[in-house]
Amino acid sequence: MGNWLGCFPSKGFREGHGSRGKRSSRSARKMPAEDDLLHRHALVMAMQQHQLSQRFDGSMSRRIGSTSSRKHTPSTSFRKQVPFILENLETKKIILVHGEGFGAWCWYKIVPFLEEAGLHSVTLDLAASGIDNTDINSIMNLADYTKPLIDYLHNLPEDEKVILVGHSCGGASVSYALECCPKKITKAIFLSGTMVLDGQRPFDVFAEELASAEVFMQDSQFLLYANGKDKPPTGLMFDKEQLKGLYFNQSSSKDIALASVSMRPIPTAPILERLSLTKDNYGSVRRYFVQTLDDHMLSPDVQEKMLRENPPHKVFKIKGSDHCPFFSKPQSLGKILLEIAQLT
Repeated sequence: MGNWLGCFPSKGFREGHGSRGKRSSRSARKMPAEDDLLHRHALVMAMQQHQLSQRFDGSMSRRIGSTSSRKHTPSTSFRKQVPFILENLETKKIILVHGEGFGAWCWYKIVPFLEEAGLHSVTLDLAASGIDNTDINSIMNLADYTKPLIDYLHNLPEDEKVILVGHSCGGASVSYALECCPKKITKAIFLSGTMVLDGQRPFDVFAEELASAEVFMQDSQFLLYANGKDKPPTGLMFDKEQLKGLYFNQSSSKDIALASVSMRPIPTAPILERLSLTKDNYGSVRRYFVQTLDDHMLSPDVQEKMLRENPPHKVFKIKGSDHCPFFSKPQSLGKILLEIAQLT
Protein backbone atom coordinates (compact mmCIF):
# COMPACT_ATOMS: atom_id res chain seq x y z
CA MET A 1 0.00 0.00 0.00
CA GLY A 2 2.86 2.36 0.62
CA ASN A 3 3.21 4.70 3.54
CA TRP A 4 0.08 5.61 5.43
CA LEU A 5 -1.32 9.08 4.71
CA GLY A 6 1.55 9.74 2.33
CA CYS A 7 3.59 10.83 5.31
CA PHE A 8 6.77 8.83 5.15
CA PRO A 9 9.27 9.18 2.33
CA SER A 10 9.63 5.90 0.50
CA LYS A 11 12.87 5.21 -1.29
CA GLY A 12 11.18 2.93 -3.77
CA PHE A 13 8.52 5.47 -4.55
CA ARG A 14 11.08 8.22 -5.10
CA GLU A 15 13.15 6.01 -7.37
CA GLY A 16 10.10 5.21 -9.44
CA HIS A 17 9.70 8.88 -10.20
CA GLY A 18 13.42 9.19 -10.75
CA SER A 19 13.05 7.42 -14.08
CA ARG A 20 11.63 10.63 -15.43
CA GLY A 21 15.19 11.92 -15.57
CA LYS A 22 15.73 9.75 -18.64
CA ARG A 23 13.43 11.91 -20.69
CA SER A 24 14.89 14.43 -23.07
CA SER A 25 16.25 17.65 -21.61
CA ARG A 26 13.63 19.56 -23.57
CA SER A 27 10.79 17.69 -21.86
CA ALA A 28 12.48 18.12 -18.50
CA ARG A 29 12.57 21.88 -19.02
CA LYS A 30 8.87 21.96 -19.90
CA MET A 31 7.61 20.07 -16.86
CA PRO A 32 8.32 22.71 -14.17
CA ALA A 33 6.43 25.34 -16.21
CA GLU A 34 3.49 22.97 -16.75
CA ASP A 35 3.43 22.01 -13.07
CA ASP A 36 3.57 25.64 -12.05
CA LEU A 37 0.65 26.52 -14.34
CA LEU A 38 -1.38 23.62 -12.97
CA HIS A 39 -0.55 24.65 -9.44
CA ARG A 40 -1.73 28.20 -10.16
CA HIS A 41 -5.04 26.94 -11.59
CA ALA A 42 -5.61 24.80 -8.52
CA LEU A 43 -4.75 27.68 -6.22
CA VAL A 44 -7.34 29.87 -7.95
CA MET A 45 -9.95 27.14 -7.44
CA ALA A 46 -9.06 26.82 -3.77
CA MET A 47 -9.23 30.60 -3.29
CA GLN A 48 -12.65 30.71 -4.92
CA GLN A 49 -13.83 28.01 -2.53
CA HIS A 50 -12.44 29.98 0.39
CA GLN A 51 -14.20 33.18 -0.66
CA LEU A 52 -17.53 31.41 -1.13
CA SER A 53 -17.21 29.56 2.16
CA GLN A 54 -16.75 32.76 4.15
CA ARG A 55 -20.36 33.70 3.42
CA PHE A 56 -21.52 31.11 5.94
CA ASP A 57 -21.18 31.28 9.73
CA GLY A 58 -19.08 28.83 11.70
CA SER A 59 -17.10 26.09 10.04
CA MET A 60 -19.71 24.98 7.52
CA SER A 61 -18.46 25.72 4.03
CA ARG A 62 -20.80 27.00 1.37
CA ARG A 63 -22.52 24.29 -0.59
CA ILE A 64 -21.20 24.33 -4.11
CA GLY A 65 -23.94 25.07 -6.60
CA SER A 66 -27.49 26.11 -5.84
CA THR A 67 -30.06 24.34 -3.72
CA SER A 68 -32.65 22.02 -5.18
CA SER A 69 -35.17 24.88 -5.03
CA ARG A 70 -33.35 26.96 -7.65
CA LYS A 71 -35.49 28.41 -10.39
CA HIS A 72 -33.30 27.96 -13.44
CA THR A 73 -33.52 24.95 -15.71
CA PRO A 74 -30.94 22.20 -15.01
CA SER A 75 -28.13 22.04 -17.52
CA THR A 76 -28.13 19.49 -20.30
CA SER A 77 -24.98 17.84 -18.93
CA PHE A 78 -26.57 17.17 -15.56
CA ARG A 79 -29.75 15.88 -17.18
CA LYS A 80 -27.61 13.24 -18.85
CA GLN A 81 -25.70 12.40 -15.67
CA VAL A 82 -28.56 12.18 -13.15
CA PRO A 83 -30.49 8.95 -13.77
CA PHE A 84 -33.66 9.94 -11.90
CA ILE A 85 -35.28 12.52 -9.69
CA LEU A 86 -35.80 11.42 -6.10
CA GLU A 87 -39.21 11.60 -4.46
CA ASN A 88 -40.89 10.34 -1.27
CA LEU A 89 -37.64 9.97 0.66
CA GLU A 90 -37.09 9.53 4.40
CA THR A 91 -34.98 12.66 4.14
CA LYS A 92 -33.60 14.82 1.38
CA LYS A 93 -30.73 16.16 3.44
CA ILE A 94 -27.33 14.50 3.01
CA ILE A 95 -24.23 15.59 4.92
CA LEU A 96 -20.88 14.91 3.25
CA VAL A 97 -18.07 14.41 5.77
CA HIS A 98 -14.54 14.67 4.40
CA GLY A 99 -11.59 12.47 5.33
CA GLU A 100 -8.20 13.26 6.82
CA GLY A 101 -6.52 16.35 5.40
CA PHE A 102 -9.44 17.25 3.17
CA GLY A 103 -12.23 19.78 3.65
CA ALA A 104 -15.67 20.63 2.33
CA TRP A 105 -14.01 21.68 -0.93
CA CYS A 106 -13.35 18.07 -1.99
CA TRP A 107 -17.06 17.41 -2.74
CA TYR A 108 -17.33 20.05 -5.46
CA LYS A 109 -18.20 17.50 -8.19
CA ILE A 110 -20.73 15.60 -6.07
CA VAL A 111 -22.88 18.40 -4.66
CA PRO A 112 -24.40 19.65 -7.96
CA PHE A 113 -25.00 16.06 -9.08
CA LEU A 114 -26.99 15.25 -5.92
CA GLU A 115 -28.89 18.51 -5.94
CA GLU A 116 -30.04 18.09 -9.53
CA ALA A 117 -31.74 14.89 -8.32
CA GLY A 118 -33.47 16.73 -5.47
CA LEU A 119 -31.21 16.16 -2.48
CA HIS A 120 -30.17 18.97 -0.16
CA SER A 121 -26.40 18.61 0.22
CA VAL A 122 -24.44 19.98 3.17
CA THR A 123 -20.65 20.02 3.32
CA LEU A 124 -18.86 20.63 6.60
CA ASP A 125 -15.28 21.44 7.55
CA LEU A 126 -14.30 19.37 10.56
CA ALA A 127 -12.12 21.13 13.13
CA ALA A 128 -8.78 22.39 11.75
CA SER A 129 -9.83 21.29 8.25
CA GLY A 130 -10.69 23.20 5.09
CA ILE A 131 -11.11 26.82 6.15
CA ASP A 132 -11.96 26.08 9.78
CA ASN A 133 -9.57 28.13 11.90
CA THR A 134 -9.32 25.80 14.90
CA ASP A 135 -5.72 25.34 16.01
CA ILE A 136 -4.75 21.78 15.14
CA ASN A 137 -2.69 21.59 18.33
CA SER A 138 -5.79 22.17 20.45
CA ILE A 139 -7.60 19.04 19.23
CA MET A 140 -7.29 16.47 21.99
CA ASN A 141 -9.87 13.88 20.95
CA LEU A 142 -12.43 12.82 18.37
CA ALA A 143 -15.08 14.96 20.06
CA ASP A 144 -13.02 18.11 19.39
CA TYR A 145 -12.41 17.12 15.79
CA THR A 146 -16.03 16.19 15.06
CA LYS A 147 -17.59 19.12 16.92
CA PRO A 148 -18.77 20.97 13.75
CA LEU A 149 -20.74 17.90 12.69
CA ILE A 150 -22.22 17.21 16.12
CA ASP A 151 -23.19 20.87 16.54
CA TYR A 152 -24.95 20.78 13.18
CA LEU A 153 -26.91 17.65 14.13
CA HIS A 154 -27.88 19.07 17.52
CA ASN A 155 -29.20 22.22 15.85
CA LEU A 156 -31.48 20.38 13.44
CA PRO A 157 -35.23 20.76 13.97
CA GLU A 158 -36.59 18.04 16.22
CA ASP A 159 -38.35 16.16 13.42
CA GLU A 160 -35.56 16.41 10.83
CA LYS A 161 -33.17 13.61 9.97
CA VAL A 162 -30.18 13.30 7.65
CA ILE A 163 -28.03 10.84 5.73
CA LEU A 164 -24.35 10.89 6.66
CA VAL A 165 -21.53 10.09 4.23
CA GLY A 166 -18.02 9.68 5.65
CA HIS A 167 -14.90 9.39 3.49
CA SER A 168 -11.74 7.62 4.70
CA CYS A 169 -11.01 8.55 8.35
CA GLY A 170 -14.19 10.64 8.19
CA GLY A 171 -15.82 7.27 8.80
CA ALA A 172 -14.71 7.56 12.44
CA SER A 173 -16.46 10.92 12.70
CA VAL A 174 -19.61 9.36 11.24
CA SER A 175 -19.39 6.48 13.73
CA TYR A 176 -18.98 8.96 16.57
CA ALA A 177 -22.04 10.87 15.32
CA LEU A 178 -24.07 7.65 15.19
CA GLU A 179 -23.26 7.06 18.83
CA CYS A 180 -24.05 10.65 19.85
CA CYS A 181 -27.10 11.41 17.69
CA PRO A 182 -28.64 8.18 16.34
CA LYS A 183 -32.16 9.61 16.19
CA LYS A 184 -31.01 12.34 13.81
CA ILE A 185 -29.57 9.93 11.24
CA THR A 186 -31.49 7.64 8.88
CA LYS A 187 -28.51 6.10 7.09
CA ALA A 188 -24.72 6.15 7.36
CA ILE A 189 -22.57 5.63 4.27
CA PHE A 190 -18.89 4.75 4.65
CA LEU A 191 -17.00 5.74 1.52
CA SER A 192 -13.80 3.70 1.64
CA GLY A 193 -14.07 4.72 5.27
CA THR A 194 -12.80 3.55 8.62
CA MET A 195 -15.85 1.60 9.77
CA VAL A 196 -14.37 0.63 13.12
CA LEU A 197 -15.61 -1.77 15.77
CA ASP A 198 -16.32 -0.90 19.39
CA GLY A 199 -13.00 -0.30 21.14
CA GLN A 200 -11.07 0.04 17.88
CA ARG A 201 -9.03 3.02 16.71
CA PRO A 202 -9.28 4.43 13.18
CA PHE A 203 -5.55 3.78 12.88
CA ASP A 204 -6.13 0.08 13.58
CA VAL A 205 -7.84 -0.30 10.21
CA PHE A 206 -4.43 0.14 8.58
CA ALA A 207 -2.53 -2.00 11.12
CA GLU A 208 -2.09 -5.07 8.90
CA GLU A 209 -0.19 -3.11 6.27
CA LEU A 210 1.70 -0.88 8.67
CA ALA A 211 3.66 -1.09 11.86
CA SER A 212 1.81 -0.64 15.13
CA ALA A 213 0.67 2.83 16.11
CA GLU A 214 3.44 2.99 18.69
CA VAL A 215 6.17 2.20 16.15
CA PHE A 216 4.56 4.54 13.66
CA MET A 217 4.71 7.41 16.12
CA GLN A 218 8.35 6.71 16.94
CA ASP A 219 9.51 6.50 13.33
CA SER A 220 7.58 9.28 11.62
CA GLN A 221 9.53 12.31 10.49
CA PHE A 222 6.35 14.21 9.66
CA LEU A 223 4.78 14.48 13.10
CA LEU A 224 4.12 17.83 14.76
CA TYR A 225 4.99 18.26 18.44
CA ALA A 226 3.51 21.60 19.43
CA ASN A 227 3.64 20.69 23.12
CA GLY A 228 7.19 19.35 23.06
CA LYS A 229 8.80 16.05 22.09
CA ASP A 230 8.12 14.67 25.56
CA LYS A 231 4.36 14.96 24.92
CA PRO A 232 2.18 13.09 22.42
CA PRO A 233 2.29 14.44 18.82
CA THR A 234 -0.44 16.90 17.93
CA GLY A 235 -0.47 16.66 14.15
CA LEU A 236 0.71 14.81 11.08
CA MET A 237 1.85 16.40 7.83
CA PHE A 238 1.57 14.99 4.32
CA ASP A 239 4.43 14.04 2.06
CA LYS A 240 2.94 15.62 -1.04
CA GLU A 241 5.28 13.66 -3.31
CA GLN A 242 3.34 10.51 -2.42
CA LEU A 243 -0.21 11.86 -2.48
CA LYS A 244 -0.75 10.91 -6.11
CA GLY A 245 0.40 7.33 -5.64
CA LEU A 246 -1.63 6.69 -2.50
CA TYR A 247 -4.76 8.81 -2.82
CA PHE A 248 -5.12 9.92 -6.44
CA ASN A 249 -3.80 7.15 -8.68
CA GLN A 250 -6.91 7.45 -10.89
CA SER A 251 -7.68 11.16 -10.44
CA SER A 252 -7.08 13.98 -12.90
CA SER A 253 -4.01 16.20 -12.71
CA LYS A 254 -6.23 19.21 -11.96
CA ASP A 255 -7.82 17.53 -8.95
CA ILE A 256 -4.42 16.40 -7.72
CA ALA A 257 -3.16 19.97 -7.98
CA LEU A 258 -6.22 21.27 -6.15
CA ALA A 259 -5.64 18.78 -3.35
CA SER A 260 -1.93 19.58 -3.14
CA VAL A 261 -2.66 23.22 -2.30
CA SER A 262 -5.76 22.60 -0.19
CA MET A 263 -5.02 19.60 2.04
CA ARG A 264 -3.91 20.43 5.58
CA PRO A 265 -2.02 18.53 8.31
CA ILE A 266 -4.28 16.30 10.36
CA PRO A 267 -4.64 16.08 14.15
CA THR A 268 -3.33 12.77 15.49
CA ALA A 269 -5.59 12.38 18.55
CA PRO A 270 -8.76 11.47 16.58
CA ILE A 271 -7.10 8.67 14.60
CA LEU A 272 -5.56 7.14 17.73
CA GLU A 273 -8.67 7.26 19.93
CA ARG A 274 -10.57 4.07 20.70
CA LEU A 275 -14.25 4.51 19.91
CA SER A 276 -16.96 3.42 22.31
CA LEU A 277 -19.88 2.19 20.20
CA THR A 278 -23.10 0.59 21.44
CA LYS A 279 -25.84 -1.47 19.78
CA ASP A 280 -28.54 0.87 21.09
CA ASN A 281 -27.03 3.94 19.40
CA TYR A 282 -24.42 3.14 16.73
CA GLY A 283 -26.06 -0.21 16.03
CA SER A 284 -29.54 1.24 15.53
CA VAL A 285 -28.75 3.06 12.27
CA ARG A 286 -28.48 1.35 8.88
CA ARG A 287 -24.93 1.36 7.54
CA TYR A 288 -23.78 1.06 3.92
CA PHE A 289 -20.25 0.69 2.58
CA VAL A 290 -18.88 1.87 -0.76
CA GLN A 291 -15.79 -0.03 -1.87
CA THR A 292 -13.13 1.55 -4.07
CA LEU A 293 -11.52 -1.24 -6.05
CA ASP A 294 -8.35 0.49 -7.28
CA ASP A 295 -7.54 2.03 -3.92
CA HIS A 296 -3.86 2.27 -2.97
CA MET A 297 -4.55 3.94 0.37
CA LEU A 298 -7.11 1.54 1.84
CA SER A 299 -6.59 -1.60 -0.17
CA PRO A 300 -9.50 -3.80 -1.29
CA ASP A 301 -8.21 -6.54 1.04
CA VAL A 302 -8.39 -4.23 4.06
CA GLN A 303 -11.85 -3.10 3.01
CA GLU A 304 -12.98 -6.72 2.74
CA LYS A 305 -11.61 -7.43 6.21
CA MET A 306 -13.62 -4.55 7.66
CA LEU A 307 -16.77 -5.83 5.98
CA ARG A 308 -16.28 -9.34 7.39
CA GLU A 309 -15.69 -8.06 10.91
CA ASN A 310 -18.39 -5.39 10.91
CA PRO A 311 -20.97 -6.22 8.23
CA PRO A 312 -23.07 -3.28 6.99
CA HIS A 313 -26.58 -3.57 5.58
CA LYS A 314 -25.35 -3.46 1.99
CA VAL A 315 -22.12 -3.05 0.03
CA PHE A 316 -21.60 -1.13 -3.21
CA LYS A 317 -18.50 -1.21 -5.42
CA ILE A 318 -16.87 1.33 -7.73
CA LYS A 319 -14.52 -0.19 -10.30
CA GLY A 320 -11.49 1.82 -11.35
CA SER A 321 -11.75 4.18 -8.40
CA ASP A 322 -8.84 5.33 -6.29
CA HIS A 323 -9.24 6.35 -2.64
CA CYS A 324 -11.08 9.52 -3.70
CA PRO A 325 -14.02 8.61 -5.98
CA PHE A 326 -15.41 12.12 -5.60
CA PHE A 327 -12.52 13.03 -7.93
CA SER A 328 -11.89 9.89 -9.97
CA LYS A 329 -15.45 8.48 -10.35
CA PRO A 330 -17.89 11.25 -9.37
CA GLN A 331 -20.80 10.03 -11.52
CA SER A 332 -20.51 6.45 -10.26
CA LEU A 333 -20.35 7.69 -6.69
CA GLY A 334 -23.25 10.07 -7.21
CA LYS A 335 -25.49 7.33 -8.60
CA ILE A 336 -24.70 5.06 -5.65
CA LEU A 337 -25.54 7.81 -3.16
CA LEU A 338 -28.85 8.40 -4.94
CA GLU A 339 -29.62 4.70 -4.86
CA ILE A 340 -28.90 4.44 -1.14
CA ALA A 341 -31.00 7.54 -0.45
CA GLN A 342 -34.01 5.71 -1.93
CA LEU A 343 -33.58 2.51 0.09
CA THR A 344 -36.08 1.94 2.87
